[in-house]
Amino acid sequence: MKQDNKYTVITGASSGIGYETAKAFAKRGKNLVIVACNKENLEKLRMEILHDNPSLNVIVKNVDLSITPNVYQLYQELKPYHIETLINNAGFGNYDSVANQSLEKVETMLRLNVETLVILSSLFVHDYQNIEGSQLINISSAGGYTIVPNAVTYCASKFFVSTFTEGLARELQESHAKLQAKVLAPAATKTNFGNVANNIEGYDYDKSFGTYHTSKEMADFLLQLYDSREVVGTVNREAFEFNLGSPLFAYAGNSKHNQTT
Repeated sequence: MKQDNKYTVITGASSGIGYETAKAFAKRGKNLVIVACNKENLEKLRMEILHDNPSLNVIVKNVDLSITPNVYQLYQELKPYHIETLINNAGFGNYDSVANQSLEKVETMLRLNVETLVILSSLFVHDYQNIEGSQLINISSAGGYTIVPNAVTYCASKFFVSTFTEGLARELQESHAKLQAKVLAPAATKTNFGNVANNIEGYDYDKSFGTYHTSKEMADFLLQLYDSREVVGTVNREAFEFNLGSPLFAYAGNSKHNQTT
């Protein structure tokens, strides 16, 4: 049943995992705020959702989140809504050596993958940390737990997402907050990722990977994470199995060498 005053916010919703995740949450009767810089695809997604779920509210926010002032403006525009779940899915990859990578592309990638995610996460946690049922799900990557050849900078950006979200989850748990922070780490998934990461059109996932998940499968995995009390949902890069579990990075919560206040 639709909950009139509550919304699920999904960034990067115009294609791939974000697109399918929006449809998956709509099937559960969730009102949506879908965010991306491709307005045409967002409107198409909105019409698809309303065709099957006409009672839902689906709000389109056409915005480029790689521009920092836009991130703050978006959050201000979300203030009238009760955000039940925020899914930071917006991001892209880059396949190239550090020596040869385009710094212009890398700068944009780091702003979107890291800076935008931190800003939205921080604002959301500040406002919703003590509201029962609130969830923050940040999309990392299997490359956020393993360094992949020729994708060092991209992996580093996703290591940041993984460590930031795991650390935030521990911080929230230690303060007995009601909001849950979680991280999803997909492996190869057939989306527009391959085109953008390689600066090409018509990227062939069958030729390049052979084994991969579909966006719908990843949306299903995300829902499993959403329904669980676990912090981390990872896809094994070798077996392509999905696992739910506790934070994977070491945490110096009880170290005698921590700063005292």
